[in-house]
Amino acid sequence: MLNIYLARHGQNEDNLEGILNGHRDRALTETGVNQAEKLAKHIKASGLIFSQVYSSPLVRAYKTAEIITDYLNLNKPTFFDLLIERNFGIMTGRPAKDIEKYCAPDIIKTETATYFLKAEDAETFPELIMRAKNILAEIMRRHQEGNILLVTHGDIGKMIYAAYYNLDWRDVLRLFHFGNSDLLILAADSKPEEVHVFKNKQFNS
Repeated sequence: MLNIYLARHGQNEDNLEGILNGHRDRALTETGVNQAEKLAKHIKASGLIFSQVYSSPLVRAYKTAEIITDYLNLNKPTFFDLLIERNFGIMTGRPAKDIEKYCAPDIIKTETATYFLKAEDAETFPELIMRAKNILAEIMRRHQEGNILLVTHGDIGKMIYAAYYNLDWRDVLRLFHFGNSDLLILAADSKPEEVHVFKNKQFNS
């Protein structure tokens, strides 16, 4: 059986400052490094063994993945470009608090985040779902069994979850918070509502 684990990167400088990062490529903060180390320690303590670790090409994800592989004495992460975060278009680099100002009424608000559904040059969630399906198809083509770790980002990570369990993306945006260095499992014998394997302490406003 193939088990796919999803980890979000640790806090980076944009997260700390409340900036919409998308494809911006800023480094992990000290807190982000600590979150990644805490996740690595949890993985080791739980006895999880990964046969392959894939990472988004962005530095915040790759550094998180590298911290994990170094701690677990695994091969360096393999870049997987499709794991890159959603392209935020003209919202890239704007304060997250301005989403409603620029994008309402095309937004979904939750207790922890506000998601914009449309913005000039930005990927839409239906487009992300298609990319997520391509990610899953490629991983399943490469691996038929074992544990695989994908280190990725918030929006695309949620859409990978939605695609795997064939859930409506709107529902998934509201369903749970995919925090910095949280760990999710996608598996045939895992119920969608039991997706969280590990929840890290969050520090973002």
